[in-house]
Amino acid sequence: MPSVAVVGAGFSGALLALHLLKLGPADLQVSLIDRAGGFGRGLAYATRNPRHLLNVRVGNMSAWPDDPGHLADWLAGEGEHADPAAFISRETYGGYLSAQLREAVSDGVAGRLLLEHDQVIDIARAGDRLTLTLALGRTLEADAAVLAMGNLPPASPRGAGFETLPAGAYAADPWDPAALEDLGAVAPVLLLGTGLTMVDVAIDLEARGHRGPILALSRRGLVPRRHHGAPHAASLRLPPAEPLSTRLAAFRWRAAAVDWRVAIDEVRPATQDLWREAGEAERRRFLRHLRPWWDVHRHRMAPQIADWFEAHPRLSVAAGRLRSIAAEPALVRVDWRPRGSATDATVRVARIINCSGVGTDLARTRDPLLRRLVDSGAARLDPLGLGLDVDAKGRVLDADGQADPALWAVGPLTRGALWDITAVPDIRAQVAAVAADLAASLRPG
Repeated sequence: MPSVAVVGAGFSGALLALHLLKLGPADLQVSLIDRAGGFGRGLAYATRNPRHLLNVRVGNMSAWPDDPGHLADWLAGEGEHADPAAFISRETYGGYLSAQLREAVSDGVAGRLLLEHDQVIDIARAGDRLTLTLALGRTLEADAAVLAMGNLPPASPRGAGFETLPAGAYAADPWDPAALEDLGAVAPVLLLGTGLTMVDVAIDLEARGHRGPILALSRRGLVPRRHHGAPHAASLRLPPAEPLSTRLAAFRWRAAAVDWRVAIDEVRPATQDLWREAGEAERRRFLRHLRPWWDVHRHRMAPQIADWFEAHPRLSVAAGRLRSIAAEPALVRVDWRPRGSATDATVRVARIINCSGVGTDLARTRDPLLRRLVDSGAARLDPLGLGLDVDAKGRVLDADGQADPALWAVGPLTRGALWDITAVPDIRAQVAAVAADLAASLRPG
């Protein structure tokens, strides 16, 4: 009986398992392994806060590329609002993904889909197969494995000295349940980062009754823009095989002619192709100069969230960088240098929360599986340090640059190869392609 182990059961892992069961051999067995046990939800959709909304409209969030109305139909069946232009809660979307797994089991794949609540800490060759070692001591064998581990936790700023602070003064992972616990209702808070993670944490603080001042700090002080109007389906044709500067000029011309949101939506279908065409030097230029601006225009706030954010009476956003931190008897003193200033500013807070966004530097990851794969030479980092190095099909490249036909990766871990691979519309297309290739490789002959 052929078998595939999928490491991670968030959106990318759960959807990959469903595609494999649909496309693979009739006797294919799929093990879906998740350390958190939230099958179908993952980190993004495990939230229970109803004010954590998707930042993509219902009409573009179907789990199935060939059935764009699937989510809207499911919502209607659940008695929920099904407007394709709406932004639903991430909790509701997590329920939708979990329902897909339950439906698959009820449709006859029971026994072929195994849900494993455990953590994979190593993957090694065992002849023609792979052996997966789990944290609880068991091992699993499979013909192939797919790394679908989603976004990594944010990395703490280097050299800041957070390790010198007393317990509870610094939260390295904003999604750790302890990050917001035991915080006074009016305690001042510093959020490091001004992207969507910062917005989510501010929403959670308010939901917990927090009424104290919040300072959000990042190098540029850029915040996500708001969604506006209806989605735009046309595609912008950028000059082919031209330097980044030429393509940027064409984009700016288009953004001036129409709303910039329309221009972003037009270029999105071509983003991965543009990234593939760019050389390493050009990619580095993009990351160094344009990435912060791309992020805030590409990853936007739902209108309701933007309204709340703009009206928040105690949340301020600043551009600058940390200079020093020091524990005082009751609070933490933070000295920071405002952008463009020659002098430092000081703020005293009860807690610093790292909201710098998803982790991309695998060289600093604490995940035991990724560390062992890289340290053993079974995998390597991509040249830009954005994730694992993979080939055009999504197979993991080893230390010598050879693709392993049994080890694959999908989702944010493949950011170095595809760049725009964090949102559902992009991941679902990648997952469908990987599932088709992997299923074909498992068929006899």
